[in-house]
Amino acid sequence: MNLKKQPKKQPNTTEMADRQFETEDYNRQDALSQGLAETHEQVSDAYQEGSFEDTDR
Repeated sequence: MNLKKQPKKQPNTTEMADRQFETEDYNRQDALSQGLAETHEQVSDAYQEGSFEDTDR
């Protein structure tokens, strides 16, 4: 019996780099979609909170 180790499939990094957040990412289970959804949530929270400069008004 000859068991050869299968090479691991490399992700297409060009497709990953071109990918942008979509609202459907919140429901998708792949790591890229989950990462984009989490990052989008963090940016949205930070934007809603504002900055220290905004508190002087």
